[in-house]
Amino acid sequence: MPDLDESAGPVLDLLLETPLVRDRNGASLQRQLHQRIRGAILDGRFPSGCRLPGSRALAAALGISRNSVTTVYELLGTEGYIALSRQGTRVSTLERPAGRPRAARQTAAPAIAQRAARVSDSTLNAGDNLALRPGVPALARFPLGAWKNCLDRAVRGAGTSGLWYGNPQGEPALRTAIMRHLAVARGVRCEPEQIVITEGAQEALTLCVRLVTNPGDTAWVEDPGYRGAKTAMLCGDLDVIPMRVDENGLAIPESAWTTQTPRLVYTSPSHQYPTGAVLTAARRLDLIGKAQQHGAWIIEDDYDSEYRHSGELVGAMQGLLPHAPVFYVGTFSKTLFPSLRLGFLVLPEALAAKAAPLLKETLRGGHRYEQLALAEFIESGQFTRHLGRMRRLYKRRQDALRAALKQYLDVPHTVDGGDSGMHLTIRLPGDCSDVRIAEAARAFEMAPMPLSRFAMHPLPEDNGLVLGYGNTSESLFVPLIQRLAKLVEADRQAKAERTTSA
Repeated sequence: MPDLDESAGPVLDLLLETPLVRDRNGASLQRQLHQRIRGAILDGRFPSGCRLPGSRALAAALGISRNSVTTVYELLGTEGYIALSRQGTRVSTLERPAGRPRAARQTAAPAIAQRAARVSDSTLNAGDNLALRPGVPALARFPLGAWKNCLDRAVRGAGTSGLWYGNPQGEPALRTAIMRHLAVARGVRCEPEQIVITEGAQEALTLCVRLVTNPGDTAWVEDPGYRGAKTAMLCGDLDVIPMRVDENGLAIPESAWTTQTPRLVYTSPSHQYPTGAVLTAARRLDLIGKAQQHGAWIIEDDYDSEYRHSGELVGAMQGLLPHAPVFYVGTFSKTLFPSLRLGFLVLPEALAAKAAPLLKETLRGGHRYEQLALAEFIESGQFTRHLGRMRRLYKRRQDALRAALKQYLDVPHTVDGGDSGMHLTIRLPGDCSDVRIAEAARAFEMAPMPLSRFAMHPLPEDNGLVLGYGNTSESLFVPLIQRLAKLVEADRQAKAERTTSA
């Protein structure tokens, strides 16, 4: 321990190495002094038992008021860094972590849960809203004025009561509005008590995993398919098994039901993401029957099936049979706008009452004004009218994108996507890399997604690009596809040169 009578002098010298800065826009003098002393204690420059200067002496040396020093000492004492007494102010005895050698600090990875380590980053800056990015609606066409009016009325109607937690399952008015819309538009069978309002579809998927699975259970996902579903299941410590998708949707080998029996099956049957396939009626009925037989549950993700461009909408699988073991998941991120962060989960009838206690204990009602505004937006018919306008717009944009691809993309390719949604998928030849092309496109303000990133175990046919047309004007498709075609050709040539040189 340092000499208690002489240690204050060196300490004072250390505190005076640099002056405190009087800056109206910066940290206060008290805060600067507090950080300086605390930092010296934590890094060992002021060891345990070290005596600090008296408040009067330190204030005079620093040119600040004694009250400022006293306030800092009192705070450090409250935090336990120093001990104040009539005999003087001393640094408390603190056991500091020994730390790791520098080399170890540079190489060791932070310890995270195994379930989290299984999730890999397969996106390319998901926050970017660039041309051709899939999953982004036509934000400039959203009726912002009508929405603001609904929101204003919701705030006035609910008043300050809307500031408190709401029903854990969501506002009753919104759940009723969703029930009515789904019954007419999607053929979904449910009551408001079966509906849970969630923060987007991702929370709904996480809830499904939480409600019916245990760590180690088997889950099936579409491959290629929605990455968020795989993430929810991996984070639930499930054994995730990819099931291939063909032109008729999810294709499940008969033997898988006995050799890899699932607890949970994820599918997007009305418009598979990203291939656009529609799950046939025969496969839907077989999936429901097999799930009932083996005690499995099905997640039906109906994320953008409202945008069918020809004929009637493809009905939901949930409403095919009474008492089907189907969780129905929807979101308003695609039909309205992403930052709304509202989705919903329709619980199977058999689970609704059993799940209520868990939902009550784990969820907290929120976004109450937005939920009330959305309820009015749906009940007033504005939601249906908006969907109609967007269907017509997306039909024009898909036609324009198809025409541009046909005229300007010269490499052999096929186009998937069917007659629905806000994206098309093009499959490219094997002599180019979809990942490299997608990365190169960002330099030209384009954000197509590589198809191979949607597959857990990519096959040669998974080499392609997913092109969004929702938030990209049809007038831009010709120059965009011309540029994309050049990037594809450049990548093919570069690969050919590498092959030749090798």
